[in-house]
Amino acid sequence: MFTGIVVEMGKLLSSSDGVLTIESWLAVEGGQVGDSIAVNGACLTITSLSEGQFSVDVTPETLRRTSLGDATQGLAVNLEPALAYGGKVGGHLVQGHVDAVGSLVDVTPEGNSYLMTIDAPPEIMRYLVEKGFITVDGISLTVAGLSDTQFTIAVIPYTYKHTTLGSRKPGDKVNLEADILAKYTERLLKEGLGEAQSSSE
Repeated sequence: MFTGIVVEMGKLLSSSDGVLTIESWLAVEGGQVGDSIAVNGACLTITSLSEGQFSVDVTPETLRRTSLGDATQGLAVNLEPALAYGGKVGGHLVQGHVDAVGSLVDVTPEGNSYLMTIDAPPEIMRYLVEKGFITVDGISLTVAGLSDTQFTIAVIPYTYKHTTLGSRKPGDKVNLEADILAKYTERLLKEGLGEAQSSSE
């Protein structure tokens, strides 16, 4: 489990045969092999660890269903170690299970912040509400606006500077994870309606 608060921007050193090696100093400090770490929002397991870098295994499924499949050497990635029980939840509860990949449509400066519009598939849009949570490349963000196929986030200068959002351009792919509470609510409501219909028959 994570909170969507990026600890560090790492750098992809290599990607070969299902193994990503990433430069990192802060995100893995005090960590060990076997720990979970979110890489651009995808929960992965540290398989090797040395000074200034770590490696993770990625399955073909992960490469297909996340933007990591297009990752190239030198790419900056958002990193967050797993939340320890009793730890501070600075964003919202994030599983690290990427639901879909979206596409950045527009970046518009507004005052001291940036409005970023993202095109997202229906399996994401159904769970979004204004002022609700959305995870974009592992970052806990608030939905500022919605249309049928797109949503907008307002990004403060700190987040823009200290995460990969600052280097994103229209057309770039981003990993998306909907709020788990919205998914549970939908499931419970569906089951409740089903039981109500059965009892009325």
